[in-house]
Amino acid sequence: MRAPLPGQNLLKRLVPKSLLGRSLLMILIPLLALQAVTFQIFYGSHVDFLSRRLSSALAGEIAMTVRLLERYPAADDRDWILARAYEQYGLDMRLTIGEQLVRTKQINVLGPMDDDLAVALQQAFRSPFTMDWTSDPRSVFVSVQVGDDVLRVVAPRKRLYSMSIFFFVPWVVGTASLLFAIAALFMRNQVRGIRRLAAAAEAFGLGRDAPPIRPEGATEVRQAAVAFNRMQDRIRRFLAQRTEMLAGVSHDLRTPLTRLRLALAMLPQDEALAGDVREMTEDVEEMEKMISGYLAFARGEGTEQAKPVDLGAMLTDVASAARRGGANIEISVPETLTVSLRADAVRRAITNLVDNARRHAGRIVVSAVARGRSVMVNVDDDGPGIAAENRENVFRPFESGAAGGTGLGLTIARDIVRAHGGEISLEDSPLGGLRARVRLPV
Repeated sequence: MRAPLPGQNLLKRLVPKSLLGRSLLMILIPLLALQAVTFQIFYGSHVDFLSRRLSSALAGEIAMTVRLLERYPAADDRDWILARAYEQYGLDMRLTIGEQLVRTKQINVLGPMDDDLAVALQQAFRSPFTMDWTSDPRSVFVSVQVGDDVLRVVAPRKRLYSMSIFFFVPWVVGTASLLFAIAALFMRNQVRGIRRLAAAAEAFGLGRDAPPIRPEGATEVRQAAVAFNRMQDRIRRFLAQRTEMLAGVSHDLRTPLTRLRLALAMLPQDEALAGDVREMTEDVEEMEKMISGYLAFARGEGTEQAKPVDLGAMLTDVASAARRGGANIEISVPETLTVSLRADAVRRAITNLVDNARRHAGRIVVSAVARGRSVMVNVDDDGPGIAAENRENVFRPFESGAAGGTGLGLTIARDIVRAHGGEISLEDSPLGGLRARVRLPV
């Protein structure tokens, strides 16, 4: 078996389990990839190019002012140059006489503006300079050494980047969110049909009377819904036909047995024949019992519909009936334990388990407890138990017919429980014998 690749288990845990989640993920990943590529192209080319152009323009204006100040150092000329720079460039410039520029560490900001401006200033002149991007959120402070003086420039920050990026990013995020929302609504409507189909199949599998589902969604989902409705109708017709046939078979078999019982009852009361008559009567009763077991196994209690039942009250009734039959039985169940099930069928299954325990043990304990979305029913006894390797075999028809049984009790019980979506297992009992554990979904 090939070992999983590194990170494969983590990827499985991160991937959604539902069809809707996976479908939305299939839409979201390409959408994000497309938006990322678009943003990278815009940000990496247009914004970067525009930032370099704007930084070069600002550096050129500062360099031109520096050249003019160096060319005309007189005080009147200096004031005139700084005034013209403010009028023409919108730059607030002040010249500090007799000061040496102190180099400070530059703090970078988000975007290429600071790096592009630094490169542009280095290319414009070789004088030392500093930049301050953090003191004012609306301005950039640039200081340039001009001979023995320092030129301090206050430049509007908006001159170094394009405002289009503030419209582009919300536009990208907004359109992506809108498209994803539309896709989510569409996929939700498509998955709704699959969910209804799954719920109907689960209800039908648990023996509940589920009406035909309405086809909706994509063509394939509609076809699956129509096929399910047809399958459900065919199965119901089959069950109805089988039930009618079994009812006829039951009548045909019970009629001669009834005549035999009546004939035995009308025989003369002869002491010489009393033993034979009693044995023949017991044989007829055994045959009737076997026929009832066979028919119950074949019928599977299929005509009964599931409904909410107080499982605790049902188990109490089963224990009371077994106690009247001479069983030493104890019961421990919650006061209220309501479960949707076919009452007569489950009663028969639990009764079969109790009868099986009574034939092999002296003490029986029936208990029930709710665990999450399931109910656990335990039938414990203090009998000899069953070896672990043979426990599965006793569920086969006619394999557990010892001690007066028909060999169908456990088989019928498992068939009923599985028809409810549950399961039966045999385990070691705390009493020393066998435990029959029944799990029923809530």
